Amino acid sequence: MNDARETTGTPDDPRSAHPSEEMPPQEQEAPGTTAETTPTPDHGEATYTGHGRLEGRAALITGGDSGIGRAVAIAFAREGADVAFTFMPEEKDDADATEREIVAAGQRAFPIEADLRDETVSSSLPERVSSEFGRLDVLVLNAAYQQARDGVESVPTEEFDRVLRTNLYSQFWTLRAALPHLGAGASIIITSSIQAVQPSAGLFDYAMTKAAQVALVKALAPDLGPRGIRINAVAPGPIWTPLIPSTGWPDHIAEFGQDTPLGRPGQPAELAAAYVLLASDEGGYISGSVLPVTGGKPF
Repeated sequence: MNDARETTGTPDDPRSAHPSEEMPPQEQEAPGTTAETTPTPDHGEATYTGHGRLEGRAALITGGDSGIGRAVAIAFAREGADVAFTFMPEEKDDADATEREIVAAGQRAFPIEADLRDETVSSSLPERVSSEFGRLDVLVLNAAYQQARDGVESVPTEEFDRVLRTNLYSQFWTLRAALPHLGAGASIIITSSIQAVQPSAGLFDYAMTKAAQVALVKALAPDLGPRGIRINAVAPGPIWTPLIPSTGWPDHIAEFGQDTPLGRPGQPAELAAAYVLLASDEGGYISGSVLPVTGGKPF
């Protein structure tokens, strides 16, 4: 927030609230790290202010070490929640940074190194978090994997399997195991994508999983509602995270997000408020919905 806004109440221009210039060419190995991502994504470290919306609650975020997951972890902690999150071994430095932000907010952090493609691992998460915090109120199924594809015929089964096991199977396993721990007032939030409705040929398998997540939300809302449990999805557009330079499309980095009506990619920090709304009592009448955060791209 700039000084002009603090003194005059003038809202930020969304076209220039974050950098709009082209990203420099870069490429990483999946899953990607924040340290190697240029420019560094904004997770809200210096800007997000909490208002006690999640006071006393406990949350589990899969893939909470960087990108959208870290932004949500920071926001939840500053809103008063204890936060558990998963990360891959290669993401340990990012996980440490997220843990520091949660603790600095005065909340308990529970980082869990986990390969979510393993059913036993994914299924064990809710019980571990409930044991650590004594409760589980918010489940954010956020971890994802994507790779640029040259065509259906060039994708080996093991790569297709990795996408589905990370983006779908792990979510099913964790959600199924979480339900006995979730009481009335609990919230489940899935990170879908604009790819669910505007699929790219080069991300066909990723797009398949994102569309399936939307279907899952709409199918489960009528089942979970009578139990007082809400389920929703957030559908990001082009958001600048380590996932992007690790996707394997260096030629597309410069133009990433430039085709949005706001003329720039989004930052992880710009997703945080959507997750807080859906997790909090302020979103208590929202279930079975998909909340697009796309920079103006139609969903």
